[in-house]
Amino acid sequence: MPDTEEQFNALFSVSGDDRLPPDVLGELESIARVHSIPPQEVFYKWESYCIKMSSENTKLNIDTVRAFKMDIQEVLERETRGKMHTKASDRRTAHATPRGGVSTDDVFAMFEGTTPKTPAASSTSKRKAAFETPAQPKSNKTTGKTSPTDGRTPTSNGIVAAAFNERQNAGQITETLNGHLEPCEPLIAPSAEGRVKLVANTDLKKFFYKPLAMHLSEASEVLDDRIDEFASLVQQHHNLEESVFGSAASKSTNEIVAVGRLACDTPEGKLNAASAVLENSRRTGGGLRVPLQFENGVSCELFPGQIMAFRGTNASGSYFSVEEVLELPLLPPAASIPSSIESLNARLGIDDTSDINATHALNIMASAGPYTADDNLDFEPLEALCSKAADNNADALILAGPFLDIEHPLVASGDFDLPSSAPISPDKATLTDAFRWLVSEPLKRLAQQLPSITIVVIPSARDAVNKHVAWPQEPLSKKELGLPRQAKPVSNPVTISLNEVVVGFSSQDILWDLRMQEVVLGKASEPNMLNRLPRHVIRQRHFFPLFPPTERNKLPKTSAGEEPTGTPIETSYLKLGEWLNVRPDILIMPSALTPFAKVVDSVLVINPGTLSKRRGPGTYAQVALHPRKLSKEEQSEPMVGHKVFERARVDIIRI
Repeated sequence: MPDTEEQFNALFSVSGDDRLPPDVLGELESIARVHSIPPQEVFYKWESYCIKMSSENTKLNIDTVRAFKMDIQEVLERETRGKMHTKASDRRTAHATPRGGVSTDDVFAMFEGTTPKTPAASSTSKRKAAFETPAQPKSNKTTGKTSPTDGRTPTSNGIVAAAFNERQNAGQITETLNGHLEPCEPLIAPSAEGRVKLVANTDLKKFFYKPLAMHLSEASEVLDDRIDEFASLVQQHHNLEESVFGSAASKSTNEIVAVGRLACDTPEGKLNAASAVLENSRRTGGGLRVPLQFENGVSCELFPGQIMAFRGTNASGSYFSVEEVLELPLLPPAASIPSSIESLNARLGIDDTSDINATHALNIMASAGPYTADDNLDFEPLEALCSKAADNNADALILAGPFLDIEHPLVASGDFDLPSSAPISPDKATLTDAFRWLVSEPLKRLAQQLPSITIVVIPSARDAVNKHVAWPQEPLSKKELGLPRQAKPVSNPVTISLNEVVVGFSSQDILWDLRMQEVVLGKASEPNMLNRLPRHVIRQRHFFPLFPPTERNKLPKTSAGEEPTGTPIETSYLKLGEWLNVRPDILIMPSALTPFAKVVDSVLVINPGTLSKRRGPGTYAQVALHPRKLSKEEQSEPMVGHKVFERARVDIIRI
């Protein structure tokens, strides 16, 4: 019982020091005991429940945990009734007498429709029409705001989402990082020119590759090179001789250091301590895989595709015995020359004599799609976000896809209409036209109200208007989609500089995939999962270190009950997702997990959540980035760190 209690506290507590209230802990233990499932499985079900419900119900308390318990019971009862109904139908079908059309000689209707005496076409169509479900009418988009009874499409469970204007707790701050810092204060008069200087640190031209043209030789070289690069990094970091490195698959009683990629021993299996194998590079071990056996006292976190360095032996030749896990080196933090920071401060109106206040802080807003609920294509959350950015005189607005979500029920079916104001014939309208009128128009109005704003647009693998269906992705077409002049389409993933601050962004939900695949051996290095998952990304120096990605059938289904898009990956171009020189100051990773803002390895990690959930509004992140004030000692140094995690206030806000 104490072990179970500790597991629940480690999984459900917001921070490592907090503990669950006794009544909440009792309900969670009751769920695990009644359904005979471990605490980890209870946590997975809670995360799925949070995604299904609106954002107001994600806080864990006695009321929500009882509702969660009731939901599990209802799902179990529905599954049981469905199985009983299927068995009853099978029994009725097995004993039913086959009936033909009209003729009694043609028992199994094998000759139905082939002779003049059998009017099969008419009789079959009548029988079919008698049992058909009437087709649903198209959702009408001609009248701006609609009520739930006026053409709103029910979700998969038959519940109609509440109207956006009727949402509760709009503008509520759900989490704050560095709350001692002041929030942004809008300027009385916005500056004529923008206060943000945007520079792409990623070569965007490399993302314009031809998708779906992967060669196995190129893919294997990319995977091999990554192992060899980490072997060199481990050697330099730990000051090791090259002679101590070897192949984990070679039989030897000598202790060696082996660097390789983790994988599962079967393609369809799940990685764990018993199924873990280490894949060697072709240069050091001929690409062979060897099973791993972890000795007592070895603690680490594992996931498929992770590059790891082990110290151990392979005395029998059948497995590699791991005695120590070597730490991978971190990239250096981002830094700039003092003169560059002083020139950027002058751009904000700061000199040696001026006092820094909240008006000098940059106002950066970040959000991720979907941007509309599943029952309509009104894009009201996007309209509200643009209005909020205009009212607060935002300096930068970062928008990550999906915009026109291919998993949206109306987009997937094509059963929707454009606004009546769109001068396009319904018969000639395309998804590009839908993007121009549903997404680009609110951005154009924002650009007119706030000409100094910088809008960063990042695609997603779920965007219906992006021809790059695999990750990494090329930028969206600015001209074709009618984006305003202030919009800057970038690749997915991307590393950019907003003034001196280095920002990394990927719209692919790597945190959710890592949570599904991660295995903890022994004692976890970090008990809080939301701190541990970003650390994997930072230490692996890659926006998507998981390989292969999670299978589609293991991801949450769409609202239409279909399998999700998942993570289609172009393995030959995975190097485009690597971090090359420095750690980013800010790492934005949108995820279906609980929105958060944390400092991990001196990196400010932000999950803004999704702006719209399936049944209601979501959240976004607002960053108040205060200027970097240099001391006299720092002004004489060749390079100074940015220390963004100390001078940035982050608020997670309900839209």
